Amino acid sequence: MIDYRNELNPEQYEGVTSIEGPVLIIAGAGSGKTRVITYRIAYMLEKGIPQSQILALTFTNKAAKEMADRVRELTQRKLQNLTVSTFHAFGVQILRKEIHNIGWKENFTIYDEVDKHELIKECLKELGLVVQSFDIASLAYTFSGIKNGQFVWEGHQKTEQKIFNEYQASLKAYNAVDFDDLIVLPIRIFTEFPAIRDKYRNHYRYIMVDEFQDTSIEQYKLLRLLADKNICVVGDDDQSIYSWRGANYENILSFEKDWPERKLITLYRNYRSTTTILDAANSVIAHNKNRKEKNLQSPHEGGSLIEVHLKDNEIQEADFIAAAIREHKLVEHFRYDQFGVLVRTNSSMRFIEEAFISAGIPYKLTGGTSFFQRKEIKDIISYLRAIANPDDDINLLRIINVPRRGLGRKSVEIISEIARANESSIHDALNYIIYSQDQHIGSTARGEIAMFIDLLARYREELLGKRGLAKRIKKLVDEIDYWGYLVSENPNNDKAAKWKFLNVERLIQGIEMWEQDPDNFDPTLFAYLNRISLVSREDQDEESGGKVNVMTIHASKGLEFDIVFIPGCEEGIIPHARSLEESASSLEEERRLFYVALTRARKKIIISGCRMRRRGSTTTESAFSPFLEEIPENLITWKLEDAPLTEEDSNKVWDAWKTMLNNKQSK
Repeated sequence: MIDYRNELNPEQYEGVTSIEGPVLIIAGAGSGKTRVITYRIAYMLEKGIPQSQILALTFTNKAAKEMADRVRELTQRKLQNLTVSTFHAFGVQILRKEIHNIGWKENFTIYDEVDKHELIKECLKELGLVVQSFDIASLAYTFSGIKNGQFVWEGHQKTEQKIFNEYQASLKAYNAVDFDDLIVLPIRIFTEFPAIRDKYRNHYRYIMVDEFQDTSIEQYKLLRLLADKNICVVGDDDQSIYSWRGANYENILSFEKDWPERKLITLYRNYRSTTTILDAANSVIAHNKNRKEKNLQSPHEGGSLIEVHLKDNEIQEADFIAAAIREHKLVEHFRYDQFGVLVRTNSSMRFIEEAFISAGIPYKLTGGTSFFQRKEIKDIISYLRAIANPDDDINLLRIINVPRRGLGRKSVEIISEIARANESSIHDALNYIIYSQDQHIGSTARGEIAMFIDLLARYREELLGKRGLAKRIKKLVDEIDYWGYLVSENPNNDKAAKWKFLNVERLIQGIEMWEQDPDNFDPTLFAYLNRISLVSREDQDEESGGKVNVMTIHASKGLEFDIVFIPGCEEGIIPHARSLEESASSLEEERRLFYVALTRARKKIIISGCRMRRRGSTTTESAFSPFLEEIPENLITWKLEDAPLTEEDSNKVWDAWKTMLNNKQSK
């Protein structure tokens, strides 16, 4: 038997044991929400409620699995008939049994985004429209918004409506559904066939919903149709940050209206953060008008003040973060995985990545693709590596046909075979082909090889040991017509080509900023390539304790870290410039996003901004985020100028280094 009274605080206990009737649990950040949900399910089972009558819904497969595993661990039961699921997986479960009622077969196919885009193209052709005249991704986004209740058709969208109707008819003809249909079609079935709805109502008599503030209008409709009276929803309107994908925090207000007899329970005890962090977060979110009043409290009194640092530019900011992580790890013995670097947009990650690579700090990205792993960036870096080191076979082979030079697979096989036979590099094999008149390679291909070798030789002269690296690399990109190559590789997607080329321009801009850094005493090609060299970190990870978490703030919800860095905390980034142009509700969501970032921290928050930041092709002055003005002054320590280490700090660092060296020598 579980001792609920001793293992839960009074508010948690009330949430766990109130299993009859509608219940709304407002669970503040770090208040033990998952604990309440799992203990609540265990309590229901202990009271004799059959597991088959319990339905728990959440938003990710990972969250559903963790929830089910924790209930099994708590109860020590297999629970094969308990349904813990995502909304969409539950929709599939309904449709597999009931979709025949609306004309589909039970063995329907679920289309992913790629399938969806291809079907939209097919619909455009069917309607006699020119595919290239439409942004397929934008159409797909609009169709999704229409289905999940985020958008309604406007008068000027008659063509889009026509395409949508064709798309819907085609889905049915192919016996397929898309991701949005997994919610929309069960609603249709329950609405058109009340007997089927009642069957599910009688089966699932106890319903729980996690992260209720993230439900869409359509998901709420599904709940409204399915739930009778024993429904418990758990959420926090202050953490509603997904309106762009259909989430509607006002569903909390709808719940109170539709179940006026509901019991309201507020979990306000935060077990994660210090009182300094919570006081700051509470002060910020209090500026939002449309919210449930709550004031998080913590047993962890005091704590470090929130640090705010100002740096000259993005490179200095990223280098500062890398240095701060290494210092905290060395002096205070934190593991790398105890740090979280939370950015507003993916584009902010590249300078952080570069600094971490240079400093040898292992990291993992969440919510974005590594800038240096993008194909277009790897292409240009491979050119630079092949220029710096002609015997680098891997990078030379990567670019030998980028852009296309008419050297097909057969030609590359012949070149590689010549290199093996002569025990030479690929570069030497190419020179051999040019001067030997080898008949295995045609004259046209030989001419392309000669021009390629000449290009590398000329830019070796251009780039090695000379200043103005960024301008010379820009010249290389223009000479190989990389833009034309991107257009040819993306014939029906001009936006994709532009985005990829913009990334190349960002790479060059980053190199230029690195060159111009007054603290950079070796702005050479070799130094830059050494800076971004990626090394295998498996052994380092095991020794040092995981990787630093670099992620968007959106991706961080539900996670926590001992020390949180929030770079780019500037007006136009946090809050995002777009939100300032839209509406008051958009600004409130940006404030909720900042609140989420603050409440990820257990012990310390380090915020930073730049005096000057590059935006597009220009560098502009920046100002700190207005959200910082909403934090009481007594909770912040401003570090606007770099100060030298105190003697005490220097001694701490030196002692830590000596300890580490002694430990290594003793192994």
